[in-house]
Amino acid sequence: MQQINKRLMNWASIVEPATMAQAEATASLPFIFPHVALMPDAHLGKGATVGSVIPTLGAIIPAAVGVDIGCGMAAVRTQYHRDELGTDLAALREAIERAVPLSAGAYNTALTATATQRVEQLTKAAEKAGFDPARYAGNWELQLGSLGSGNHFIEVTADEDGQVWLFLHSGSRGVGNKIASHHIRVAQAAMKRWWIRLPDDDLAYLVEGTDEFWTYIRELRWAQEFALANRDEMMDRVVACFAEWHGGPVEELERVQCHHNYTTREKHFGKDVWLSRKGAINAAAGVPGLIPGSMGDASYVVVGKGNRLALDSSPHGAGRNYSRSAARRTFTHEQLREAMAGIEYRDTDAFIDEIPQAYKPIDVVMRDAADLVEVRHTLRQIVNVKGD
Repeated sequence: MQQINKRLMNWASIVEPATMAQAEATASLPFIFPHVALMPDAHLGKGATVGSVIPTLGAIIPAAVGVDIGCGMAAVRTQYHRDELGTDLAALREAIERAVPLSAGAYNTALTATATQRVEQLTKAAEKAGFDPARYAGNWELQLGSLGSGNHFIEVTADEDGQVWLFLHSGSRGVGNKIASHHIRVAQAAMKRWWIRLPDDDLAYLVEGTDEFWTYIRELRWAQEFALANRDEMMDRVVACFAEWHGGPVEELERVQCHHNYTTREKHFGKDVWLSRKGAINAAAGVPGLIPGSMGDASYVVVGKGNRLALDSSPHGAGRNYSRSAARRTFTHEQLREAMAGIEYRDTDAFIDEIPQAYKPIDVVMRDAADLVEVRHTLRQIVNVKGD
């Protein structure tokens, strides 16, 4: 750990000057308490750094959560061993691709029975929160159980003992994005009304006690609940696909779920704060978590060590070294094929910006995180599913 100043602690050994400057700008805000914790996977984000933990008193920064509210990971440990898998892995990948809508703007055409139950629960939660999600997305119900694009994925993996895990990464989809974008604009308008100047307009904040603040909190919490339900719905479908493909039932020996873009109320250094983890997971002592590597790299099942200075947090993944546009300019389709050798995936140049070389080496990130989490399992990909 490196103390940059009294308000910024850094665990990243690989960090660009622009990323550090952005984190310092966030840490300079007067309502930060006690300090911003920069995670090993930190990289430049919108307003606030991706891979940062931001504790606030009496205010909250919507962009410090990000536009994919509740984005996170889910994993299921099965009873199967890698050696029990057949050779026709393409059939399994294609079955998953049919069962789960992929890519931005791709949603379900109808609800499954389990999705219907989850939508009913989310509808009641929205009513309790005092808003209609259809205000943001008229088809929000059909978004439940859809993946999205970018770095979202579904994978079949195996751990160090050959045990098969089903693993996925997604969030609150379009409805969460629109909720977040709306409240970022509300916060920015408030800054203009109050003549408040900030280092970055995307650091605009809402003041606790105002109607705007509590409206955001209620809708944020709903979006976080949607993200959890979305991952559970997708995981149920992936489990069913695997069972049908393999020809036998799947025993869920363990299911792990964790957000990495969210805000919660926690106590740190003697005060109750609003803790925003933007690209970070809860790593309180004994709390299970998931840290994925990039496409083609290892992922990790971890347990938190409860590092006080890190605000009980750890990284959420590898963290980008290249922007998407820079990656597409730098790397080739052939390099992607080489990086994905031995993994069943959809061979297309649409994924060049997700090539492992576009990210920080996950082994470096995990070495930097040694004081934050303990590794329980190391997962290696067998099948990878992504949206364009």
